[in-house]
Amino acid sequence: MIRKDIPFSAAEYERRLNRTRIAMEASGLDALFVTDPSNMAWLTGYDGWSFYVHQGVIVLKDADPFWWGRGQDAQGALRTVWMEDAHVLDYADNYVQSIERHPMQDLAAKLAELGQGEARIGVEMENYYYTAKAHHALTEALPRATIEDATALVNWQRAVKSEEELVFMRRAARISERIIDGLVERVSAGVPKNEIVAEAYGDAIRGADGHWGDYPAIVPLLPSGSDAAAPHLTWNGRPFAGGEATFFEVSGCYRRYHAPLCRTIFLGTPPDEIRHAEAALIEGLEDGLDAARAGNRACDVANALALPLERAGIERGARCGYAIGLSYPPDWGERTVSLRPEDQTVLMPGMTFHFMPGLWMRDWGMEITESITIREDGPAETLCNRPRKMFVKEHEQAIPRPADIGRPDRLPDGFVGLEPGDDGLPGEQAEPPRRQN
Repeated sequence: MIRKDIPFSAAEYERRLNRTRIAMEASGLDALFVTDPSNMAWLTGYDGWSFYVHQGVIVLKDADPFWWGRGQDAQGALRTVWMEDAHVLDYADNYVQSIERHPMQDLAAKLAELGQGEARIGVEMENYYYTAKAHHALTEALPRATIEDATALVNWQRAVKSEEELVFMRRAARISERIIDGLVERVSAGVPKNEIVAEAYGDAIRGADGHWGDYPAIVPLLPSGSDAAAPHLTWNGRPFAGGEATFFEVSGCYRRYHAPLCRTIFLGTPPDEIRHAEAALIEGLEDGLDAARAGNRACDVANALALPLERAGIERGARCGYAIGLSYPPDWGERTVSLRPEDQTVLMPGMTFHFMPGLWMRDWGMEITESITIREDGPAETLCNRPRKMFVKEHEQAIPRPADIGRPDRLPDGFVGLEPGDDGLPGEQAEPPRRQN
């Protein structure tokens, strides 16, 4: 007998399904085909690294959902979805990456068998996992059905977290704290970045408080110095250098639930410009947390953050937060509410956000962030509990990286690059930078 691994209660899945069906009814849909793996997991419990092939969940008005996917992945569905085995549908492997047939042709046949051949069917068109080819193949194979865009219909039902979900997010937060603690302890000048990331992954997967860690939906982000103007750089083999700030954007993950936490580490003595920015950012964070109350709007949080930054002469052009919860790669956001001046969404108890006002300036960057949940009363609860500051290691000496040789704060004139394969690691003989003639 196959042993199932279902993370939530039957009542919790019933709550989720009821919310989704109400939204379907409001949209005039007879059926919904969900391809976002986060939505699939939220509705059914399905968990597996299979989102690189076509798969999905079929939601009907009057029957339990059906999981549909590749034949070999059906074995994972049988072990992770709450529905009976008959609600696991699969397609043959000769559909995978074939130029002769498409999995959506199989899906169309199964939808017809379920009485949906002439139905109004919603699909997630703005989705990483639903391709233009898939949409074309599905609509062509169901000529009498009406295929409509239902992007984010399920995502919005996930916005308010249940108590069961908040338990998982708090467990993820404990893991986030462990990762940050390890970074503050280990990061120092001369230590290669990849070595630090290896330890961070170890902390993430080992978990915390007796709860194991899952893989996060985003890899660690940790640009340093002037590179920190680019918020989405990952890592390489270069050592950390004194005289630089590095921000670390990481998240613990438990049963696919995330609680992102970002902190900045400066090796050496920070310049006044960065210290002033830190003070303004922390003041803005505190004001934003106070504005993050039930009944206020998402824009109120963004506007509260902006005032101290504007007084300090700092302008941000990006949103300062987004909804979080259950997620798969490539993003741990829920793609619904954004904390920005134009978002009028009313905040409700149980909503959860990554409040992340990153500063990405011309020559440096800083991130000090919090994962939060909206309370019934009062300001937002921060899921993590770590000092809200830039961590400074005063006695770290400046160790210039190969690309820094020549001038202390920018590339030498005419700099082209290092020889291919030279990562500037200790023990390697790096040639001096080449100049253009």
